[in-house]
Amino acid sequence: MTQENDTNQPAEDIPAENIVESETQAENSPELTTAPVDGEDNSLPADDAGGDDDIANLAAERDELRDQLLRTLADNENLRRRTERELTAAKKYGALGFARDLMASVDNLDKAIDLIPENKDELDETVKNILIGVEMTGREIASVLERHNISKISPDGEKFDYNLHQAMFEVPSDEVEPGFVMQVVQSGYQLHDRLLRPAMVGVSKPASPPQTTEAPETES
Repeated sequence: MTQENDTNQPAEDIPAENIVESETQAENSPELTTAPVDGEDNSLPADDAGGDDDIANLAAERDELRDQLLRTLADNENLRRRTERELTAAKKYGALGFARDLMASVDNLDKAIDLIPENKDELDETVKNILIGVEMTGREIASVLERHNISKISPDGEKFDYNLHQAMFEVPSDEVEPGFVMQVVQSGYQLHDRLLRPAMVGVSKPASPPQTTEAPETES
């Protein structure tokens, strides 16, 4: 009967000389190399040659998209500002055409008011009331035009301005300097800073041509 080894029995100690000798042999032994398999490339992968080109292409695409974005933002800002200017101009000058068409009626009313006599006591009561109503209508229309920034141009005695006045004829005069308005044939109007109609005026000019002094003749 064979006696089984006791598993609980401690293993025999290995001499220190054997451990040192094993470590020395391991250090001096050549490294193990694995032979390459036929058809298999065991070399390390090289850097991707097209990597730099891809980065350059991405950078160029980024710059192009950024440029397009900036241009789009600039176009939108310009459109916004232009729209604001157009809206402001539409509010400010929207009544330009209507005001021009109204000028003829205003002229006729002004002419009728100019013909109304100052003393109405001798007139018939009905006619008197009609004329008073015409005067009140004229004042009301003038107030409405002023409220909507439509101003009247009546430049009697002012310096002629070709931006606001239209010369119909010249008036010879030695009492007034040349180039001044002597008579207003028809009043003008303007909406804000835009001319609706120039004032038709007569402009002063010298009554007699300037005297020219002849140089005395010298004897040769």
